[in-house]
Amino acid sequence: MADIPTPAPLPRLWARIDKVWLLVAAIPLLVWAFDPPAAWPTVTGAVEALGHTGPFILFAVAAIGYLKATGSEALLAKAFQGRETRMIIIAAMAGGLSPFCSCEVIPFIAALLAAGAPLSAVMAFWLASPLMDPAMFAITAGGLGFDFAVAKTVAAVALGLGGGLVVMALRNTALVQDPLRPAETKSCGCGPSPFTGTPVWRFWHHADRRRAFFDAFLSNLLFLGKWLALAYLLQMLMIRYIPADAVAAVVGGSGIGPILIASLLGAPAYLNGYAAVPLVAGLMEQGMSPGAAMSFVIAGGVSCIPAAVAVWALVKPRVFATYLGLALMGAILAGLTWNMLAA
Repeated sequence: MADIPTPAPLPRLWARIDKVWLLVAAIPLLVWAFDPPAAWPTVTGAVEALGHTGPFILFAVAAIGYLKATGSEALLAKAFQGRETRMIIIAAMAGGLSPFCSCEVIPFIAALLAAGAPLSAVMAFWLASPLMDPAMFAITAGGLGFDFAVAKTVAAVALGLGGGLVVMALRNTALVQDPLRPAETKSCGCGPSPFTGTPVWRFWHHADRRRAFFDAFLSNLLFLGKWLALAYLLQMLMIRYIPADAVAAVVGGSGIGPILIASLLGAPAYLNGYAAVPLVAGLMEQGMSPGAAMSFVIAGGVSCIPAAVAVWALVKPRVFATYLGLALMGAILAGLTWNMLAA
């Protein structure tokens, strides 16, 4: 009987290493190797910034743990009942509050579309959902200010509402009819749909829900911690090595040009919604305009790779193009509006 080959130790070890934590460890070492005087200020600056955000992180992960433990996400299903206009409004508002990744909502949205729910309401939820949730609001308020967090929340709901109404207006055209891909797998590895069941608000009376709370608390604490640690290190590097004049020349000023550039750069430059906050804060310190910052976080949140892949996996290319077009237009309008209000 032939021996079954086993994976080599080094590739197996590499596969198990979290690449984000590896970057967090590697950045100070690389700075020390090439610019020793900058190494310690880079680390201490990132630690101080992370400490400043600490209370917001704890509040955010506690809020996520509570929502997961109570099963309150099941209430989202009620957003897709009733008249189409009402569904769009409630779906946009629910999307701006839901603490779920784009991957987690795939089974829910697939089931809604397969059951005949209007694409307009689903699109409203889908556009707003990646942009804001309780954790994102807390992190954004801590890093960019309470006003910016409120404005982004309003922009998320407005984008969902506007996108849903546009799709409703186009419902009799070939662009948005029959949106689902044929014979696609409606799950992405996140497990069954969380949008079923009845919420249990006093979850601490149930052992399984207490475990769910602590599991969600710890996993999200580690998740936010690693991404924000990386983001604050990158922020320190950005402030030290990227000339403020260069940033201001590209995405500074009050015109539409910086907003257009920021919206187009949003998708490829967007690491993670939480990590984007300190990076945008660093860019604003270097001269990025408020409108460009808003356009960047809106466009990046909706069209970043994880969100876009989740949409592409489920719907036909013409619906996917509609999704991206609505996201880009919404980001530009949000940027222009915030530039005027901030001024």
